[in-house]
Amino acid sequence: MNIAIIPARGGSKRIPRKNIKHFLGKPIIAYSIEVAIKSGLFDRVIVSTDDVEIVQIAQIYGAEAPFLRPKALSDDFTGTNDVVRHTLNWFLDQGIAVKYACCIYATVPFLQVQYLQEGLEQLKCHNKSFAFSVTSFPSPVQRAMKIEQGGVTMFYPEYLDTRSQDLEEAYHDAGQFYWGKSETFLNHENLFSQCAYPVVLPRELVQDIDTMEDWNKAELMYKILQHK
Repeated sequence: MNIAIIPARGGSKRIPRKNIKHFLGKPIIAYSIEVAIKSGLFDRVIVSTDDVEIVQIAQIYGAEAPFLRPKALSDDFTGTNDVVRHTLNWFLDQGIAVKYACCIYATVPFLQVQYLQEGLEQLKCHNKSFAFSVTSFPSPVQRAMKIEQGGVTMFYPEYLDTRSQDLEEAYHDAGQFYWGKSETFLNHENLFSQCAYPVVLPRELVQDIDTMEDWNKAELMYKILQHK
């Protein structure tokens, strides 16, 4: 059995009720649920939440919310892996074996079926423990600076005179989805390691949504992509 796990707690400080706030006409979590279902990759799409209203919205769009997440796993300090393991252990308690699980974030309206499919295919093909979305930095990270004492200092001054085309391209977690074997999630294996396969997304499909500025930018990006 393959399952999708969408973490969606009720509390959100910077954008209140972020996981069910309307994004261009419907709750933002609906985009994640709909793409997960459309992909045909999952036997069950599970929303892990502590919030009854989120349960109701998840069910309207076709997901399941068979349990309420305990308060101990619903605060600002709970990590995603803890939520995934809680869901997998819930299935084990029901006597249901899960082979592959995919954690999909609730606020990823740019999620695409093709990249979810690629993640599972590459996970199997390369016999990796994980496969997750990444994208490239728009500027060379070797030229990063910090502001201190009224001026700037380079993090990597050894690259001051290196041409940008000669610098190695760097990538970061795109924050959309994380495929993994059930046992590797449960065994606390390290995601950011050689045991993971990177699914590279174009930057136009990646936007963190942590503030209202991010939210407004994401809506503009989405409108442009829809128009194209």
